[in-house]
Amino acid sequence: QVQFVESGGGLVQAGGSLRLSCVAFGSTSNIIAFGWYRQAPGKQRELVAVISRGGSTNYDDSVKGRFTITRDYLKSTVYLQMNSLKPEDTGVYYCNVHPVRDDYWGQGTQVTVSS
Repeated sequence: QVQFVESGGGLVQAGGSLRLSCVAFGSTSNIIAFGWYRQAPGKQRELVAVISRGGSTNYDDSVKGRFTITRDYLKSTVYLQMNSLKPEDTGVYYCNVHPVRDDYWGQGTQVTVSS
């Protein structure tokens, strides 16, 4: 069982930056990949970025070139650096394994980008 705790969200103006953190508690040694997901108001949760155990990354087209996912193994933490933020990036951001496990969802962290 793994528990994720996200932090780092907030209110930022368009063009600004935020760095999200996700600490994983529990047994993470068998996890193949971690993902950051977001849920915009009135929309379904979507995958934003993925990082594999080997360090390879993939991004949704909407965030390519602006967001960077990284992982610190020693701290059991996954980060999402978000630059050049846009109002459409607004939503609750969650981390989970990839593919997701429904029993691993945390509380998420709210990101609001004002225009």
